[in-house]
Amino acid sequence: MPLITLAQTTIHCLIKTQLGNIAIELYPAKAPVTVANFMHYVDDKQYNGSSFFRICTPTNEANRKVKIQVIQGGNVPDKMSFDSIKIETTNYTGILHKNGTLSMARSGPNSATSEFFICINDQSALDYGGARNPDRQGFAAFGKVTAGMDVVKKIQSQKDTFQYLVNPVKILQISRVK
Repeated sequence: MPLITLAQTTIHCLIKTQLGNIAIELYPAKAPVTVANFMHYVDDKQYNGSSFFRICTPTNEANRKVKIQVIQGGNVPDKMSFDSIKIETTNYTGILHKNGTLSMARSGPNSATSEFFICINDQSALDYGGARNPDRQGFAAFGKVTAGMDVVKKIQSQKDTFQYLVNPVKILQISRVK
């Protein structure tokens, strides 16, 4: 894992995509395990060449009981994935799923690896106790977009089939900004 000290209040990164750049800040003091995991992928350059591949929109969520709006990316090949991490719930971190929040995707408790998502509008159903996930643990929020929400919305507006982008949006690079 990368060296991160709890004294760091924020880490800044830039997500370069084929549709534009997204500036983000991460909160290692509030979500140390989740930020360390994300930065492990960043520092190992695992996200470079991955993509934003899934979108949730009002249209493709119309038949779901609990609807959300996000873009999901960071699809690193399984053989290159690091071990899954313990979930740091919003109840623990205090970082809620507001417009522009970064959070780790997961299939079950303590199953997050590389995939992450960015919220479009407030998504309280993704917080601890929220109804999107049956276990009601929510998802591990760990940062937010500071510039580039127009790019996030441009990605969300791409053509999809059952939430998966017909043409995934390539992540050219995610890097630390000093």
